[in-house]
Amino acid sequence: MIVTFCGHSHFSKSEEYEQKILSFFGDKVGNQPADMYLGGYGDFDNFAYSCCKKYKETHPDISLVFVTPYLTVEYQRNHLDYQQTRYDSILYPEIEDKPPRFAISYRNKYMVEKADYVVAYVDHDWGGAYTTYKHAKRKGKEILNLANFEE
Repeated sequence: MIVTFCGHSHFSKSEEYEQKILSFFGDKVGNQPADMYLGGYGDFDNFAYSCCKKYKETHPDISLVFVTPYLTVEYQRNHLDYQQTRYDSILYPEIEDKPPRFAISYRNKYMVEKADYVVAYVDHDWGGAYTTYKHAKRKGKEILNLANFEE
């Protein structure tokens, strides 16, 4: 099972949101092995990471996976060494033929397409998180949107 996340980079965490995510994990993941595909950018991604890490404390079959959009030597030196200390594994989708300026968008599409569930915080209809959210809806993914956004 794979759970992925998408949300606006500017996000204010709350105890209520954390409890909603942990309850969602309990209902959908339970004690099954699961990969949590995380992007690692912005406030929502940091919040999602902390929720996954908390769930993993009592569910050891959870794996935290950083899905990187880049594999350049510079990116590895500046980012991946640090990410290796936080995540159980690092995954690079096969997007090297895509223009680097769109790498994050292609990475996000990959994450959604592989996921069984998507946890989101999308409260407006523009930006990368919204585009990823729309893609998840088109793919028929089960989505928990903490913002209760309706189009």
